[in-house]
Amino acid sequence: MQRSGIRHLMELAMLDPTAIRLELGEPDVPTPPHVVEAAAQDARDGHTGYTSSIGSLELRTALAQKVGESNGLAVGADDVVVTHGAMHGLAMAINATMGPGDEMLVPDPEFPNWRMAAAAVGVDVSTYPARAEAGFVPTLADIEAAITPRTKVILVNSPNNPTGAMYPAEVLAGIVDIARRHDLWVFSDECYEAITFGAEHVSPASFDTDGRVVTFFTFSKTYAMTGWRLGYVVTRDPSVHDLLGQVAEATVACPSTVSQRAALAALRGSQEDVVRAVASYRRRRDAAVALLDTRGIPYVMPEGAFYLMVDVSRATPDSEEFALALLRDRHVSVSPGSAFGAGGEGMVRVSLASDEAAILAGLGRLADYVDAWQAEREAAVIAVGTSAQLG
Repeated sequence: MQRSGIRHLMELAMLDPTAIRLELGEPDVPTPPHVVEAAAQDARDGHTGYTSSIGSLELRTALAQKVGESNGLAVGADDVVVTHGAMHGLAMAINATMGPGDEMLVPDPEFPNWRMAAAAVGVDVSTYPARAEAGFVPTLADIEAAITPRTKVILVNSPNNPTGAMYPAEVLAGIVDIARRHDLWVFSDECYEAITFGAEHVSPASFDTDGRVVTFFTFSKTYAMTGWRLGYVVTRDPSVHDLLGQVAEATVACPSTVSQRAALAALRGSQEDVVRAVASYRRRRDAAVALLDTRGIPYVMPEGAFYLMVDVSRATPDSEEFALALLRDRHVSVSPGSAFGAGGEGMVRVSLASDEAAILAGLGRLADYVDAWQAEREAAVIAVGTSAQLG
């Protein structure tokens, strides 16, 4: 299991109190006050014991209603499993559907934690390309070409981390069709479902006719509840549902009861905080790309999530080298594209969940550094040429 390049930069940035932090995908707004207050009152009222390993019936019923209204998925409470964050749900699903030697296909660029969770149980990971020139949206031909006899799962992530890409409905429908023809599972990571900038979010499970799509959601991004550690899985396959409950019992016993009460308050309360947060991410995206346009720094326009992939290959094709040097010399922390696989190399990921002034200041320093690095390289080339002529 390889260490995440995101965490490496994060830990280095934490040692620099002057660093502008643009490497971590965490909302810069607090959990909505009404959620915190409701959870505190529920804790005082005694909601602090165990629940079912798959989550309380009250919350699962509310979540089934939510995915019906927001995601177009006709499910009941018995199709929902509450988890200790979406990543915990995905790790449990890997355990429930695959074994050592099986293979999971993920998009490249990829979120590195998917690979880490697979490695923990001996599952191999291969990739299908999502190219920058296509807005990081994969083609169906590339996905189908990547399938091998060992493939068991195609993982889909839209809105995408790290790219901000959103897959069109026809691509998602095509992926489900490919999975049906090859008898594969589809894992749909929809952690950023609520954070979109004009494009419509579509759940692949809306095209599922035989229960092969397993969908993962979280409260972390939508409601700024990263530390509450609460997510949920939707599956219409009873055997997967039961196995998830068994794995949960063996790993966390049950999700945090207080966090489940907070989730109920988030679902049932005002959604104005969510609307304001998404609007702020869009403003930050627009301000960030305007600055990059002015400075002549290429990027790929994100349609969702809160990330921006910025091309720094004019300075160096080694994104980790660039990210480490940017932190050391200009006190700006970004995630190297190589942390997300070969498809991210030459780029860095910038989090738009940071303060807007910090984003613009950090990108200004990044642009200055690209220019300075390029000028230094060009000067070195000229010096070598002059030396050769004199020699």
